[in-house]
Amino acid sequence: MAGIYIHIPFCKKLCHYCDFYHIVSTSNKDAFYEAIIKEASIMKDYAGNEPLSTIYIGGGTPSVCSVKDIATILNHIVKVFPTEETSEITIELNPDDVTSEYLKGLKSLGINRVSMGIQSWRDTDLKMLNRRHDSSVAASALKSVFRAGFENVTIDLIYGIPGMTLSDWESNLDLSFSYDIKHLSAYHLTIEPGTVFGKMRDKNLLSEIEEEDSASQFNMLIEKSETAGFIHYEISNFGREGYFSRHNSNYWKQVPYIGLGPSAHSFNGYSRQWNVSNLKSYIRSVNEGTAYYEKEVLDSRTCFNEYIMTSLRTMWGIDLEYLEMTFEKEGYDYVVNLSTKFKEYGLMKQDKKNLVLTNQGKMISDNIISEFMMPAEE
Repeated sequence: MAGIYIHIPFCKKLCHYCDFYHIVSTSNKDAFYEAIIKEASIMKDYAGNEPLSTIYIGGGTPSVCSVKDIATILNHIVKVFPTEETSEITIELNPDDVTSEYLKGLKSLGINRVSMGIQSWRDTDLKMLNRRHDSSVAASALKSVFRAGFENVTIDLIYGIPGMTLSDWESNLDLSFSYDIKHLSAYHLTIEPGTVFGKMRDKNLLSEIEEEDSASQFNMLIEKSETAGFIHYEISNFGREGYFSRHNSNYWKQVPYIGLGPSAHSFNGYSRQWNVSNLKSYIRSVNEGTAYYEKEVLDSRTCFNEYIMTSLRTMWGIDLEYLEMTFEKEGYDYVVNLSTKFKEYGLMKQDKKNLVLTNQGKMISDNIISEFMMPAEE
């Protein structure tokens, strides 16, 4: 079943680590909502006629939008696309945007999953990351979400923050699991070029933490989440049984999806397209009916590499039967032969007809995945 991602680019403040497309202004909000509605109509046939199983409102900061504005977008989405009655509808919230009235409004729209950007329970980390909230605001917001009746609640945490000790990270995890969250997304801080942190690194004002410390924090994440009853189903994602992110799982299982808004991506199995990362250009092009995206038709080698890249990040791994059926003997032999050394090193294991990374392999997943990428034909 297909999914839709709606990218809300507006932010009130720039986080120092963020490299997603965003704009610290809301001056074009009304024009943006109109463009999103038009794009939804343009894209209505992109993924076929499958009913939507997921809608994900991300950003940016979706919680800067009013309930009325979100309602306008969602109402149009369900008019244009067939939607399952049991669809997972997620919205990302910043803690300092949360009020009981706002949550009540979101719930009335049928939103049934909340993703809250906590990032850390330590005020020193939050200040360094340039987040808008502090730990007390985060705690109050999370309690409000539960009081509003939301059951399917996930939070985001960041580890590998310069200055964060293993004990600090342990405290972050313990406090997170003391709440009745059903899902946790935990990401290692990546210092990307062009971000505030990236510029600080270029000036030698900031350094990434040691690999040994990263490994220790990752191992603690796995151990603590397992003890709390969470399943490590994707490199950065942990959920209780029945509460995996359906939307993100569709990405990893290569289910078609549609992305609406500036910088959003779409995929239908044989092509991929990505919208321009500029709000004004996006609005103008959608309104004028000119191209607001670039498109790539995927050849078999690209499809193979994307399958490897997404599947190896998950607990399900590479399905060898699917691999042979889809990519024939060449793809199957390539993977099986290459996997031998990783199994010998204890980085990969075969579970029935699936090849999966071990916990040790997950720590260097990017390196392993890159080795499995089939090079382009010359």
